[in-house]
Amino acid sequence: MTRKITVVSAGIGVPSSTRLLADRLAAATTAALAEHGPEIGGDVDVQVVELREHAHELVDAVLTGFVAPGLRPVLDAVVGADGLIAVTPTFSASYNGLFKLLFDALEDGALDGKPTLIGATGGTGRHSLALEHAVRPLMAYLHAVVVPTAVFAAPEDWAGGAAGVPALDRRIARAAGELADLVAARPAGAAPDPFEDPVPFEQLLRGE
Repeated sequence: MTRKITVVSAGIGVPSSTRLLADRLAAATTAALAEHGPEIGGDVDVQVVELREHAHELVDAVLTGFVAPGLRPVLDAVVGADGLIAVTPTFSASYNGLFKLLFDALEDGALDGKPTLIGATGGTGRHSLALEHAVRPLMAYLHAVVVPTAVFAAPEDWAGGAAGVPALDRRIARAAGELADLVAARPAGAAPDPFEDPVPFEQLLRGE
């Protein structure tokens, strides 16, 4: 049994603290799923999406309504994941534009019931509430099932280097455990394929 975890990083810099946080959340989730045993946790297939690499395609998709071939695997990875980890830098007390463009490009209902862990980074801990007043409401609107613990990392959380500090470690472990529990409770590959059973064009013309 293989569990698919898709990790979305909306960081714009290289290197990126947003990507660093995303990687740590993915590693902790993989470890937490392993604790459920091979029959439940199974193998974990982690796919990381760097949105900065698809910026132009995301803009085009929102402007035209058409998804470029290079963007399709990204959207399929998000839709087909058993669990989603979504991490954004904080700009003007909210998620950044790349983050929003991705979710604007998804079909309606694409995240229905999707186990999701949200995270963010910012220049100061004062921005941490952006997760609760911006990111969580966005995911709730999209009908994702967001774990109770959101993870914010400020510069002081990286005082120990890439490993972070104990307080950040605890938040990551708790959030990852919550996501692993949700994913383990679902059948692998439970996410529906929105293109599996298309409505015939003639039926659309008849308004059925």
